[in-house]
Amino acid sequence: MPAQSEAQQKAAGAALAAKRGETKVADLQGASKDMYETMTEAELEEIAATSHDDLPDRKED
Repeated sequence: MPAQSEAQQKAAGAALAAKRGETKVADLQGASKDMYETMTEAELEEIAATSHDDLPDRKED
């Protein structure tokens, strides 16, 4: 599942870094914390690897 916005891609990257032990889990907040708790490393990697060239900054409702 590719990211739908740059914000989602960045949140997944932050959660992935925490899963890998590169950053502290306590530093996560909001969507990245939720992603860390509910998604696998493979799922996070797939979203974080999405190219954000054609993505909007934020997903419109």
